[in-house]
Amino acid sequence: MRSSAQLAQFLERTLPMAILAVAFVGAPFLIFQPEGLPRMRALEKELTEVTTENAELRRDVSHLRVQVQALRDDPAAVERIARDQLGLVRKSEVVFQFRR
Repeated sequence: MRSSAQLAQFLERTLPMAILAVAFVGAPFLIFQPEGLPRMRALEKELTEVTTENAELRRDVSHLRVQVQALRDDPAAVERIARDQLGLVRKSEVVFQFRR
């Protein structure tokens, strides 16, 4: 039977090699399985797309805030929208419709 000194020496030599061998075999398996590196790349791509979409939405919100402020403060803006989008006219105006 081995003495404790021999066992300690054996473990000092073989344990690091065994851990290294498990790491060489296990790391690629963990990286290339579906939840590993491919999933990380897909999530990074999705994050980039969501970040871009958020930036576009922030620009849209900013533009809409400017429009809301104009509608609150500028009667001409309200009239322009009433005419363009709703097709409204003043009572004193005459509308001519032509057939195409």
